[in-house]
Amino acid sequence: MGVSFDKVDGSIWLTFENQPAPNPVPEKDRAARLVDPGFGRIFTDHMAIVRYDQAKGWHDARVESRANFPLDPATAVLHYAQEIFEGLKAYQRDDGGVNLFRPDANARRFRNSAERMAMAPLPEAVFIEAVEQLVRIDRDWIPGGEGSLYLRPFMIASEIFLGVKPSANYIFAVIASPVGSYFKGGPAPVSIWVSENYTRAAVGGTGAVKCGGNYAASLRAQAEAIDHGCDQVVFLDALERRYIEELGGMNVFFAFDDGSLLTPPLGTILPGITRDSIIALARDAGTTVREEPYTIQQWRTDAASGKLKEAFACGTAAVISPIGKVCSASGDFLINGGVAGPVAMGLRKQLVDIQYGRAPDPHGWIRTVF
Repeated sequence: MGVSFDKVDGSIWLTFENQPAPNPVPEKDRAARLVDPGFGRIFTDHMAIVRYDQAKGWHDARVESRANFPLDPATAVLHYAQEIFEGLKAYQRDDGGVNLFRPDANARRFRNSAERMAMAPLPEAVFIEAVEQLVRIDRDWIPGGEGSLYLRPFMIASEIFLGVKPSANYIFAVIASPVGSYFKGGPAPVSIWVSENYTRAAVGGTGAVKCGGNYAASLRAQAEAIDHGCDQVVFLDALERRYIEELGGMNVFFAFDDGSLLTPPLGTILPGITRDSIIALARDAGTTVREEPYTIQQWRTDAASGKLKEAFACGTAAVISPIGKVCSASGDFLINGGVAGPVAMGLRKQLVDIQYGRAPDPHGWIRTVF
């Protein structure tokens, strides 16, 4: 059966038609896959899909068996990279119910990304309904404990045309992947490499957009980090090569001896939903949070003097990752002796407890699916 919801285009009612997979993964095999699913390698039985063309607008909303897309070799996304995506999770509560964490924020950022990439904006209600429909039909794929169901909404330009222009056709889809606990035995501090040869984004570019091209552009720098024995890369600004921006796929915070937090300002970096949530929780507790530029040299100086107590990265997958060591061509330095600190770990626990429904939700971030 389809599920109707409020008007999203002034006159159009979209209804999702549910077409359950005729051959879902057997329960025994699914249970085996959920024992240690890792991240992003195992996928559920279904996907949600909605199509767009200039004549019909958004239409043909369905939940169906997860399957390959037939793409013509001249499909626009393959040539001009009109593509955006999001990442969010469904969490199983102790009572067996299921929570989504701030899907409205993901829907809003997705729409903003579409507008920057000259793509057809997807109504936020459609985004949220597609996510919920997929969670409902594939709820048995949600791992217990500290596992979750990672949801990947995305949109691609599907017009068959080799001209450089915004596509006239788009496919929006949501797929899902069960994931285990990101950290075995608790979050371990990561080491990061300061990229001096590559930049991620510049003013006026797409740094604030969640598009695949940004991540592809970070891969060479990430490989450089791995070559230097580091887990992650951190980028500097494109103009002066001095100011910390963000990691390859995570925002970054700094905790000081006066109890304050600092995080780089928005503009050329992704407006992370985890980042925004951390700022809100910290301010709830009376912590001063500054969104200000911070140089790599100041980072080094503050770590040496003890003024800087902790640094940590944040994002949907890991939530919060403590940073223990910073490496660069100019030399390496440790933060907090290379161990996880109480600020990062306290904020992480507070946020995770809200996501799983173990703590009050003062900001109304949780959307209950069941």
